[in-house]
Amino acid sequence: MAEWRDDKSDSTVHAPAPPKGQGKKRFGDAEAGDVQVSGAVVHDAVFGDIVEHGPNFRAVGGWGAFVLMTKANLGLGVLAIPVVFSTLGIVPGIIVIVVIECILVYCANFLGPFKMNHPEVYGLADAGFVFGGRWGKEIFYVIFTLFMVFCTASAIVGVSTALNAMSSHGACTAIFLAVAAVAGFLLGSIRTLGKVSWVGWAGITSVMVSIITLTVAVGVEDRPSEAPRTGPWDKNFKVAGTLSFSDAMTAINIILFSSSATPMYFGVLSEMRDPRQYPKAVAGSLTFLTAVYLIIGSVVYHYCGQYVASPALGSAGILMKKICYGLAFPGLLASLTIFNHISAKHLFVRILSGSRHLTANSWTHWCTWLGCTAGSVIVAYVIASAIPVFGSLIDFIGALLCPLVAIIPEILMWWHDNVRLREEPLTTRLRAQMVFNAFLLLVAAYLTVAGTYAAIVELIHTSVNTGPWTCANNSGRLD
Repeated sequence: MAEWRDDKSDSTVHAPAPPKGQGKKRFGDAEAGDVQVSGAVVHDAVFGDIVEHGPNFRAVGGWGAFVLMTKANLGLGVLAIPVVFSTLGIVPGIIVIVVIECILVYCANFLGPFKMNHPEVYGLADAGFVFGGRWGKEIFYVIFTLFMVFCTASAIVGVSTALNAMSSHGACTAIFLAVAAVAGFLLGSIRTLGKVSWVGWAGITSVMVSIITLTVAVGVEDRPSEAPRTGPWDKNFKVAGTLSFSDAMTAINIILFSSSATPMYFGVLSEMRDPRQYPKAVAGSLTFLTAVYLIIGSVVYHYCGQYVASPALGSAGILMKKICYGLAFPGLLASLTIFNHISAKHLFVRILSGSRHLTANSWTHWCTWLGCTAGSVIVAYVIASAIPVFGSLIDFIGALLCPLVAIIPEILMWWHDNVRLREEPLTTRLRAQMVFNAFLLLVAAYLTVAGTYAAIVELIHTSVNTGPWTCANNSGRLD
């Protein structure tokens, strides 16, 4: 609940809470808390008093939210999608991407109304407390923390891959991983998402320029970077692939990872000036992502076939590979910045919640914040060093964690507000939606179990060729 106090009086004004069992008014109808109140001390349900001399944790506008949501997915997701088509084939690939994206959009839309009904919620852990009590809070806190740290690790691997490609493997990969971790700490330590949003703009621009350049390059190059250097080569272009269960689940894991940053949207929602703009931002973001994935993924696969690389920027010739990675490098750094920032902020808010140090420029504030950003990136660095191959890492994240953060808790949020607290009999529409949501829970459970099995099989296969803390090049061929 948002509240604010006028500096010239002792009165406190509270935004009205929805009646118990209701809260069903449209998200955009509520006064969702534009905190720009001139001459007042603003009190936020998450951050407490937001004062003029402290950091402004409510500075993200509608476009800023769109950029942060899009960049959280786009930087790494689009680099993995072309491999999906080489595994499933062009037609099944398009169908599976559209279906999974629709599921993720459907679930992401539950976050806005839930945040309005429970404004004290900052992340999945807080949401877990609302619908699952203390156990729910701790379980989803651990799950979301693991998810964010693994996402940060995947961004570290992506940056190290780019450094390897641009320098022609000019140093040991372990060194590049350490350099990426330091960059993640420095950039991720920017305190507010309002100030991080400009990083998102730069990141989206660089990634889009890079993948468009890649798309043109694979169309004009004689052959992909991973194809034989001389002699004939076969794309092995597949309309529909014949593949094993493990291979199919691996492809689905990649698609899940490509748009499963939706639980991070709670953090974006909490720092928006006007959370009523959330539905437009999330719809625009995921629609844009789906279009980019389908167009870029299918075109790159059309020209590269079985020789598409992961990350996809390695699919062009050697020179174009370096150029594409150079263009995408700011975008990869932006992904690392956003992931480490949100991962650290998740811990930071929990440690200082209810304390004046949360929004004050105090030593306690700064030491806690920098400790959180450093701790997050160090753990991520260890994971990245243990699994330094981009494809294997995102496959594992997509299987084990994405359904647990992007599908299951969102459905439980809907159930809590629309069924559990409802005093009136369920309408026909709500009954039908409840059945559909129960079906999605079963789908999510299946994706978690089956996908994790496939990811472990792939990880075992990868570890035979690439061990932990390796100096081996992780960016593909150099000759």
